[in-house]
Amino acid sequence: MKDLTVGSPTKVLWAFTLPMFLSVVFQQLYSIADSAIAGQFAGEDALAAIGASYPITMIFMAVAVGSNVGCAVVISQYFGAKNYMRVKTSATTTLIASTSVALILTLLGLIFCKPLLRAVNTPADILGDSAVYMNIFTLGLVFLFVYNVCTGVFTALGDSRTPLIFLIGSSVGNVALDLLFVAGFKWGVAGAAWATFIAQGVSCILSVIVILKKLREIKTEERAELFSWPMLRRVSAYAVPSILQQSFVSVGNIFIQGLVNSYGKSVIAGFSAAMKLNTFGVTSFSTMGNALSGFCAQSYGAGNKERIRQGFRAGIVMALIVSLPFILCYFILPDVMMGLFLDRGAGKGVIDAGSEFLKIVAPFYTVVGIKLMADGLLRGTGRMPFFMGTTFSDLILRVVLAFILSGQMGQARGIWLSWPIGWCVAMIVSLIFYKITMRQIAREIPDRNE
Repeated sequence: MKDLTVGSPTKVLWAFTLPMFLSVVFQQLYSIADSAIAGQFAGEDALAAIGASYPITMIFMAVAVGSNVGCAVVISQYFGAKNYMRVKTSATTTLIASTSVALILTLLGLIFCKPLLRAVNTPADILGDSAVYMNIFTLGLVFLFVYNVCTGVFTALGDSRTPLIFLIGSSVGNVALDLLFVAGFKWGVAGAAWATFIAQGVSCILSVIVILKKLREIKTEERAELFSWPMLRRVSAYAVPSILQQSFVSVGNIFIQGLVNSYGKSVIAGFSAAMKLNTFGVTSFSTMGNALSGFCAQSYGAGNKERIRQGFRAGIVMALIVSLPFILCYFILPDVMMGLFLDRGAGKGVIDAGSEFLKIVAPFYTVVGIKLMADGLLRGTGRMPFFMGTTFSDLILRVVLAFILSGQMGQARGIWLSWPIGWCVAMIVSLIFYKITMRQIAREIPDRNE
């Protein structure tokens, strides 16, 4: 556990962020491996089937990530204020609540699997495989939710190394099981789904054991409440806007996926593969934003407004540095990156569609990096309406433009162009809200606390 309110902001933020960033690298590598192994050993249809279900599964992921964010911000603020009784109560309350929500969503996901896939125009010849993948994914929702909450608790306590260890083990295990189930046993998309289920389940169980041990190590004068309705309301005040934000993004992606699905299997598979690569980049920035959120939450809880400003500046530099390798790989070598999923001879249309998407979005990673760092500060200081506003401006514009531009151009390129335009507008909105937030904080926190 680490107090982020002391030491050089730049050094502290880098040291705190690096394990989280490495966690994302491993997480995304095994996500990419999931699709790559399916594409290489099960073919284009398997890759398309996984891709067609992806935006629906991301709705569930949105609720899990929102729960992570809600507990992380609240616990960070209590930890920064040295209120350890509430640190414990907020952690256990979120774990119990998120498990209950996961069980409800598991039931709903199993019931509405095929109707949802049909709603996004999933082609009939891959509908069966898409449903298999989605059903197995849904069975693992409890693991997904609890693991994300544990990660949020670790982060709030200043511990970004323990989640990295679990994620490395989970990633290596997932790839090994992918090779065994898909390449070895020839289970197709079901094998890829079961590999993720098992790897995520083991990681979740180990995370719970360690987080409960850490909470017991925090000494308090009295026994902390295991579950508190007032605490749940406080966590929800941060979690629900984050869940809505993530969910609206996922719903928007469902509309876009439905549009992509109308262009046939090759474009679906190309978009699926390219989105795995794009998600790698964007999630890296998002994770750095989450780290900055924890840093700002602790600083805000400690009443240090200047440290918040210094952390934001350090975060911008960090995002710009990290964006460069993604831009170079995706813009200059898109065919090579797409070749991870299929051989050119086996899927030229797939590679062409995905490469075009990457070349269009990659130059704008600096823009999305700056936006997500500003969003991290907004979330960490409790400016949830601002945080939601920046996301919705991006999402609404992106969905609307995807339909307009694809209709005018008559090709998928119009969909791809909606990404950079939405990012640019959202970045401007985020920076405006950042300026307003810093003025508000200057009035809330007296100068003597700097």
